[in-house]
Amino acid sequence: MKVSQKTFGTTKKGEEATLYTISNSNGMSVTFTDYGAHIVNIFLPDGKGKLVDVNLGYADLAGYENNGPGFGAFIGRNANRIGGAKFELNGKVYELDKNDGDNNLHGGLIRYQNFMYETEVYEDEDMISVEFSRLSPHMEQGFPGNLDITVTYSLTESNELVIEYLAVSDKDTVVNLTNHSYFNLAGHNAGSVLEHKVWIKANQFTPTDAQLIPTGELADVTGTPMDFRTFKTIGQDFNADYEPLKLAGGYDHNYVLDISGNDVEKVAEMVDEKSNRKMEVFTNLPGLQFYTGNFLAEDSKHNKDKAIYNKQDAACFETQYFPDACNISSFQSSVLKAGKEYDNVTVYKFFF
Repeated sequence: MKVSQKTFGTTKKGEEATLYTISNSNGMSVTFTDYGAHIVNIFLPDGKGKLVDVNLGYADLAGYENNGPGFGAFIGRNANRIGGAKFELNGKVYELDKNDGDNNLHGGLIRYQNFMYETEVYEDEDMISVEFSRLSPHMEQGFPGNLDITVTYSLTESNELVIEYLAVSDKDTVVNLTNHSYFNLAGHNAGSVLEHKVWIKANQFTPTDAQLIPTGELADVTGTPMDFRTFKTIGQDFNADYEPLKLAGGYDHNYVLDISGNDVEKVAEMVDEKSNRKMEVFTNLPGLQFYTGNFLAEDSKHNKDKAIYNKQDAACFETQYFPDACNISSFQSSVLKAGKEYDNVTVYKFFF
């Protein structure tokens, strides 16, 4: 295994950004940047030895500075939506940015993907890790508490991309961290993923209102287009006459994972039979937002290979606490108590 680094340009604020690339002996490599702790590239070899990037994104730093879709982004302090852009904690109401209608999405107008991170590299025989860290100060984005945060990306000889999230706050706060990579196993510029097959280990999902805020209900997936407990193509039921799909313009739903939560367990798979590539997802978090890029309309000069990204050209598997968990008491709480450690892991394992 090896790790290398090179400059990635200068931000609008004059900060020097760096790219870090980890490679294993199987031909797989992953690239990250200390600007926003983004995952920039995930290269996998094909049967002929050609490397294919399966992660949608940008070719330059300027793209990531204006990263509306959140390509490869580290999301915090709270992933997904908070209804009404506010929550109450210890008797006090905290007002947040309304950046998704009347709601808060992925932390607000200034997101964790918009900051520079301190970096450490750790090398082992079978794994190399790049650790990004920063202090999110009290009331940043409207959230209480000085939050020490670390996201560590590791690549193993077993073709696993391991993401570990660590955080500690000096006050009770809300924390829900995730990664927003868009995956297309045929290649980032290969077009629609509706023929990819998906499996999700979930008997229920959380229905939403028209603004995609959970109602608090846990709905059974049986007999609905939401059921991925046996492999099916994403497109099989995509255009079904089903209200949750109509509201979201496709799949953009939180699945209630059928796991203990005590250990990191396998919760999802995606397969592209044409390229014979597969990705498995493991986590200890209770929810998984399965999103099919329904808002993609990226004709950006900054895209990798000048690609045009359209709706359903990728799928996201965002591990998380349930959306609006800070306001819905029946959901597992996303509140982190002062001095307690937030420690969660997600693994994307690739086969090629």
